[in-house]
Amino acid sequence: MKIQQQDIAKQHEQLQQEHREAFAFQQLQLDKKDIDTDALIQKIGAFQVAIPSWALGTGGTRFGRFPGGGEPRSLEEKIEDVGMLHALNRASGAISLHIPWDIPKDAQAIKQLADSLDLRFDAVNSNTFQDQADQKLSYKFGSLQHVDKSVREQAIAHNIDVIKYGEALGSDAITVWLSDGSSFPGQLNFRRAFQNTYESLQEIYGALPEQWKMFVEYKAFEPNFYSMTVGDWGQSLLYANKLGDQAYTLVDLGHHLPNANIEQIVALLLMEGKLGGFHFNDSKYGDDDLTVGCIKPYQLFLIFNELIEGMDARGMDHTTDLGWMIDASHNVKDPLEDLLQSVEAILIAYAQALLVDRKALNEAQLSNDTVSCQEILQDAYRTDVRALVAEARHRNGGALQPLKLFRDLEVRNSLIRERGSKTVATGL
Repeated sequence: MKIQQQDIAKQHEQLQQEHREAFAFQQLQLDKKDIDTDALIQKIGAFQVAIPSWALGTGGTRFGRFPGGGEPRSLEEKIEDVGMLHALNRASGAISLHIPWDIPKDAQAIKQLADSLDLRFDAVNSNTFQDQADQKLSYKFGSLQHVDKSVREQAIAHNIDVIKYGEALGSDAITVWLSDGSSFPGQLNFRRAFQNTYESLQEIYGALPEQWKMFVEYKAFEPNFYSMTVGDWGQSLLYANKLGDQAYTLVDLGHHLPNANIEQIVALLLMEGKLGGFHFNDSKYGDDDLTVGCIKPYQLFLIFNELIEGMDARGMDHTTDLGWMIDASHNVKDPLEDLLQSVEAILIAYAQALLVDRKALNEAQLSNDTVSCQEILQDAYRTDVRALVAEARHRNGGALQPLKLFRDLEVRNSLIRERGSKTVATGL
């Protein structure tokens, strides 16, 4: 299903008076603080968040999965769904593919479809955390770390194949996330596992095209619970530094132990020039993969505060110099609605962080004025920026209220009629 421009225009006509009043009020508040509203809206409107191909179907747990119908049955339908999201919010202009769940059989045709929907291909993602039906050797005891060189070579070859698929689609990065680790003391020689992994990553790194990046993703636990071979940002940074200038750390917000100071992590990675990208989600306990901003919206704002400060210090472009992607699992929600909510939460946190008075904050920090530091941050966080985000979206041709229009048009019902009520998204 495609979102028609007349549907967006019709909603704007219905909501424009309410929107104009809210936007005028917010603009007045920003004028009092000498903030350039148009410049702010331009930054918000330029910000894009990639949608992963695996997030377009209903997620699940080890206890079960409850698909809701109308899920995409092919890579083409996944791209069409991302195109629909992008038409609604004008901030989802990229798709990140997971290989081998979404292998493009005809790269040229897939590229043409994406181009027609104003989409590009973000980082491609390899998969050595599960065995595939036609796979010769098992990853039960690891992949790039495995004690058997033949298993390592199989995993290396898969990652190089993923790079080739990405090249054909115009991608410029590969994300390597490993489930490698151990569940019991003594099961693994830590130093040998690290060295095997490093040597394997070296071979993959050597296959990178000249302008490509490698993102080394880390996770504190799961599926292994005693050790993870890339278990935290320090281990990821160590790999990235040893590999070279094209290797970076990737931060998934759910891949930390409870109460980890993620904002400090990103600040230091930026300082070292080794932060490559983000996977956005939210959590209460661990890697819950919940809707972005639904549990800890203030933490999301604080992370963006450090991102903006660190990127500006290095002269980086907020839109293009880091990889931004949602990585969530929609177990009880409509996946497309959940993604619309997540993108909105990201844009709101980004906009709020843009409002931080950095000169005043720096002065308060240098004078050890702790109270003022808190007030400056919370003043920005407590500012309602929803009308600014809506205005940025409207100027880009999107809907003032994407989720409302999605429901008003009964998109999910249309997808069920088109695809069926028992469909299961590929790869899940």
